[in-house]
Amino acid sequence: MNKTGYFYHPACRKHEMGQGHPECPQRLDAIEDRLLVSGVGDFLDRREAPPAPIADLELAHGRMHIAALRGLTDQLREDAMAGGPTHSQIDPDTSINAFTWDAALRSAGAAIAATDAVIAGEMENAFCAVRPPGHHACRDRAMGFCFFNNVAVAARYALERHGLQRVAIVDFDVHHGNGTEDIVAGDSRILMVGFFQHPLYPYEGAESSAANVLNVPVPAYTRGDAVRALVNAQWLPRLDDFAPEMVFVSAGFDAHREDDLGQLGLVEADYAWITQRLKEVAHRHSKGRLVSCLEGGYHLGALARSVEAHIRVLADI
Repeated sequence: MNKTGYFYHPACRKHEMGQGHPECPQRLDAIEDRLLVSGVGDFLDRREAPPAPIADLELAHGRMHIAALRGLTDQLREDAMAGGPTHSQIDPDTSINAFTWDAALRSAGAAIAATDAVIAGEMENAFCAVRPPGHHACRDRAMGFCFFNNVAVAARYALERHGLQRVAIVDFDVHHGNGTEDIVAGDSRILMVGFFQHPLYPYEGAESSAANVLNVPVPAYTRGDAVRALVNAQWLPRLDDFAPEMVFVSAGFDAHREDDLGQLGLVEADYAWITQRLKEVAHRHSKGRLVSCLEGGYHLGALARSVEAHIRVLADI
């Protein structure tokens, strides 16, 4: 069997937020092209993502939030047929089009399906090449390019539907996963660890009062060696003490030195190193079970190379 799954869906390309927006469909094209030309894609168990059931979205989100997004999408479809607006603004950086609802369902559905497959032993780990991303989506609010919190949904799903006792969420996006923290803070079954540039959007997270959240803010221009040191000194001891039964990763690649949405200095080798450490945690405590979901990463070349490096470690290529 192929030990690493790759979950995707064509619907994830149809969500877009306007000309020139950094969170664009071309991000997925760049990843697919890189996996093709490198040959890495040949080693993966490719699966189309199903839509997430509403009942599973409700493990992490309020019913009114879910219904509001669906209603906005339905209204946009009607407006578009009548020659009206094609987008509806959620916040200054985030909008939906007529295809956002379907894309968001597939993104969360990928994380759920990957969780099922990994727990069933069909694959050891999985990467979800999906968009929209999720880690800024709060329980009752869409923001920061995000609508449903894919990783938080999957983590709660593993606990509630599969009966796991402890799961970890690791976030290495350049931005703090405020939505994930909003959803999981205080849930002792979930340990969330992350580093992020501070100050930077969403301008919070430097101080968390939740006992199950370890946030490590770092200043602009922090390089990979400093990040590796903090992973060794802070992340790994907490993860080993917690001994998660499954590891979920919010895999944002916008801390890359070529990415203009942040000012950190990571390169592909740093992402490979972080992935290797997380994979070792999963092997020590979780039977190797790890599900990674794409978050940020907006320089197309750096994103594609970094995802390749991440997947090469997951798949032992």
